[in-house]
Amino acid sequence: MLELHLTPDDNLSEILNNLHEPATVYLKNGVYRQKVWLKAGDLTIIGENREQTVISFDDYARKIHADGQEYNTFRTYTLCVTGERVKLENLTVQNSNTRPEEVGQCVALSVNCKTFAAENINLISTQDTLFLSPFPDDLVVRYRGFIPEKQLYLDGCSRHHFKNCRISGTVDFIFGCAEAYFEKCEIISLHDNRGYGFVAAPAHSLKQERGFVFDGCNFLSGGAEERTVYLARPWRDFGKCEFLNCRLEKHINAELYDKWNDTYRDTTARFAHFGLKCDFTPTPVKWSRALTEVQCNDIINTCNKHFKE
Repeated sequence: MLELHLTPDDNLSEILNNLHEPATVYLKNGVYRQKVWLKAGDLTIIGENREQTVISFDDYARKIHADGQEYNTFRTYTLCVTGERVKLENLTVQNSNTRPEEVGQCVALSVNCKTFAAENINLISTQDTLFLSPFPDDLVVRYRGFIPEKQLYLDGCSRHHFKNCRISGTVDFIFGCAEAYFEKCEIISLHDNRGYGFVAAPAHSLKQERGFVFDGCNFLSGGAEERTVYLARPWRDFGKCEFLNCRLEKHINAELYDKWNDTYRDTTARFAHFGLKCDFTPTPVKWSRALTEVQCNDIINTCNKHFKE
């Protein structure tokens, strides 16, 4: 297998997208101040040091693009992956904006492919840190001609696996329609001047059996105040999230979940939990579901098979 060793002076998009065979790419420490659309597949990208190997950019939703329109959420990414079978290890991907209430959404990593994995990485931003495609059907129609087709269209389901990762943000900072398994990750809610926060914003269709699964994750406050953050709210009807054997600090609201403003998505959302270890007494909303130990173990066993084949 091909091996490459790159430094912050190298153009990641130019070099990686000209690869036509499987490769392992080693990134030296430093800040790669680049906006990267990774189209090549069968790549493992490994940083020298998780904290010191940083891919960083600062686009934001209200910024005016060269086409005269605002960037919108989905063009703000620092790193967008459309190549299949990409794995990231031991590095940081960052959108360096820290004022979402003023500049709007700021995506760090956009995963627009079917098969993706990440281990021991940091994802840092504020609002909408991590997008996991596919898009909801209505947005595929809305953004036709606005977002490149290779980013917008994805037939079938996708499988995204995050292990021992640290993901930080404020509002809806893990969102999308992928089948995604978060295994032993740290999920960090930062302070937001608006005084509230939401971790996950799933938008799965009813036909999807799997949604976002958080297994053995620690939900930590990185400045979010007590009771101001909800574990999830449904971005579209039927969004699905399961929280298994997770630890929750006091920044999480005791109700755990929110229905999304003045919608009726509480009647369709598929949110469930088991074995939560809370620094407070939880009083979950009635429309969520408490799983049994057998159901929990079945989900974990399915994820171990489904995401690690």
